[in-house]
Amino acid sequence: MAIKFQLEEHIGKYPITRQIGSGATSRVYLARDPFANRDVAVKVFQFDENINEQTARMMRKAFLAEAALAGKLVHPHIVEILDAASEPEYSYLVMEYVKGETLEAHADVASLLPLGKVVEIIFKCIRALDYAFQHGVIHRDIKPGNILLSDSGDAKVSDFGASFQQRLGQETTQITGIGSPAYMSPEQIRMEDVNHQTDIYSLGVVMYRLLTGRLPYEGATTTAGLTYAILNTPAVPVLTLRPDLPPLLDGIVNRAIAKDRSARYSSWIEFGKALSKAFTSLRLAGESVSDSEKYNELRGLPFFQDFDDVELWEVVRIGSWKSFDAGTVIIREADQGDSFYLLIEGEVAVTLLGKPLNTIKRGGCFGEILYFSDQTGRRSTSITATTAVTAIEIKADALKAASDACQVGFNKAFMRVLIDRLTQANLRLAGRTEAPSR
Repeated sequence: MAIKFQLEEHIGKYPITRQIGSGATSRVYLARDPFANRDVAVKVFQFDENINEQTARMMRKAFLAEAALAGKLVHPHIVEILDAASEPEYSYLVMEYVKGETLEAHADVASLLPLGKVVEIIFKCIRALDYAFQHGVIHRDIKPGNILLSDSGDAKVSDFGASFQQRLGQETTQITGIGSPAYMSPEQIRMEDVNHQTDIYSLGVVMYRLLTGRLPYEGATTTAGLTYAILNTPAVPVLTLRPDLPPLLDGIVNRAIAKDRSARYSSWIEFGKALSKAFTSLRLAGESVSDSEKYNELRGLPFFQDFDDVELWEVVRIGSWKSFDAGTVIIREADQGDSFYLLIEGEVAVTLLGKPLNTIKRGGCFGEILYFSDQTGRRSTSITATTAVTAIEIKADALKAASDACQVGFNKAFMRVLIDRLTQANLRLAGRTEAPSR
C-alpha cells in the first residue's frame, strides 16, 4: 500500500519539512540532513500494491539507476545524489536541494529567457553531460523538466532514473522505451542501442524549445504522429519561428537534432565548441559576458591546465571581469592592493620607478604577490595597459576562502609563472653579462 508521510515524520534519518513535488510513481520532499546541517531533497519511490508488475519493475530499475550514482557524479551542473536506501514499502534517494524551478517555466513563448541565458544554460548542460559521459553515464531523458534553474540562475541536470551506465568495461542492459516522447531521438524511437549522441539530440530539442517556445514537431497531435515526424519529417527551422535569431544558433540546433547520427555532433566537445561561437554573435548584439563565456575563455588559457570543471567554475564565480582602455594604469606602484589579475585579452607593460621591466600578454598574471601576504600590501610595480585589455580580477581574500582544490590549482599555476619569470630574468642577466665580450 502507498505510504503517506506527515510533516512531523522522518524518512530514514531525515526529518521532513514539506512536500515539494510529485509524479505518477514518486514524491519529493524537502528535508533536513541533521548530520551535515543542510537542506536536502528526498525522492520517495512508493511501491503501491495495486500497480502492475511492469510499472513496479520500471520503478525499481529507475531507483537502482539513480542509487548507483550516489556520490559518483560530483559536478557543479549536476544535482548530486547523496544517499539511497530501500525499505519494504518504499525506496528513497537523498539529493542536493536546489531552490528554484525547472526549465518548464521558460519553455513557452510568453516566458522565454534572454538569448544569452539560453546559450549559457545549454553550455552548462553540455559540460555536465560530457562529465557524466566520461564517467560512463548516458542520461536518456533530457527534457526541460529534468533541468533545474536555481534562484541564482544556475543550471543543474537532474533525474538520472532513466540513465544507462557502463561498469568495468561492460554495458548494462539498456531499458527499452525509456525517455519522454517529444525529446526522444530517432534511435530511441526505434529502440536501438544508444550512445551519448541520443543525449545530444534531446538537449538540442530542449534548446529548440527554449529559443522558440515550441517543439520541433508540435504539429503531431498523437503518439503515432509524433513518432513518424521524429523519424521522417524535417523540423521547422528555428529561424522560421524567430527570424530575429542569429543564423548561427539555427545551424547549431539543426545539427544537434539531426535524424542521422552521422550528421549530428559526434561529441560533447564538438557541440560545446560550436555553441561557444554563438557568444561572439550575442556580444555583438549587445549581450553581456556570460558565465559560460568566461568559463570558455579561461579553459583556453595554459594557466588553468590543472583545473578541472568544478575548480574552474569556482574561479568564474569568485572572479570579476574587467575591461581597460589603452593607457590605463591598472596597478600603480606603492598603492595599497588586495587583488591580482589574469589577462584574458590585450597586453600590459610592467614598470618600476618609471623604468620598463617586462611585458605581459594574454594568459599572464600580475599583482599575485599579495595573495601570499597575510594582509593588504603595497604594490611593488606599476601595470599599464598598452592595448585595450580584458582581465579577470580576483581578490586575495576570495581565493583564500576558495576550496582547497582551487587553491592548490592556483599555487601550482603561480609556481609555473615564478619559474618562467626566473628563467627569463636569468636569460636577460646572462645577456647583459656577455655583452662586453662581443
